[in-house]
Amino acid sequence: MDSHRKLMGKIIFGGTLECLTGLHIGASKENVEIGAMDSPVVRDPLTLEPYIPGSSLKGKLRSLLERAHPELVPNRNGGTSSNPVMRHECDDWKQYGNTPGVLECPVCRIFGSTAPKQEHKNYPARVSIRDSKLINVEELRGFDTGLLFTEWKFENSIDRVTSAANPRNLERVPRGAKFSCSIVYDVEDVDIPELKKDISNLRLAIELLHDDSLGGHGSRGYGQVLLSFNRIEARKIGFYRGDDSQNLPVESIGEIEKVVKFFEKTA
Repeated sequence: MDSHRKLMGKIIFGGTLECLTGLHIGASKENVEIGAMDSPVVRDPLTLEPYIPGSSLKGKLRSLLERAHPELVPNRNGGTSSNPVMRHECDDWKQYGNTPGVLECPVCRIFGSTAPKQEHKNYPARVSIRDSKLINVEELRGFDTGLLFTEWKFENSIDRVTSAANPRNLERVPRGAKFSCSIVYDVEDVDIPELKKDISNLRLAIELLHDDSLGGHGSRGYGQVLLSFNRIEARKIGFYRGDDSQNLPVESIGEIEKVVKFFEKTA
């Protein structure tokens, strides 16, 4: 990380992610068994409870925000040469006074960037998204689906020319499952001029997610979710040193001005 980027504090977004339709975030299978699940969900190896990896939610929010900014040209291949998956990643640097290390790009500034050129530096993400843990465990435990906390989803793909059937089954977290959600945004001294834009863009990505899907098979109705925050706190460095007055609770992610002014006082 660039040594010029000094941490001023953090903004904590805590809330709940609720599945409005079945959710499938797949796990790899070590072997194939006759009659076994074709595509299982990812589970905590200690509790066997399904969870949502922070990388899945972060990647989806980044993708949605990138698509919401048509001026950002896809310029990096995240797939293979035979199956390219183009994404945007840049090092569009900007300088405030004598302080280097700020990206102009609204996406890479929040979610980070791997330097496309060897002579440039990586840009660490300002936002961290933790794995989301299942909350209503006992409620799901009572479901009679034949699976622990999840459901079977049987599908059948039909060849339109030959009418040949290709049956398959997937594992889904059922509608009504609720997960904890924690997003942490690092506020740095170079952030203040861009802080309002970053929080607005993060909010935009979350609103877009509500009308999109998380996980696989979204076009077939999977992965509709609702992300709501019941705890948002802006915390200066002093809070972590024991000064409780350096903590500012806010009621909603829309109160950006209040948060910006809170950090501007020490900028």
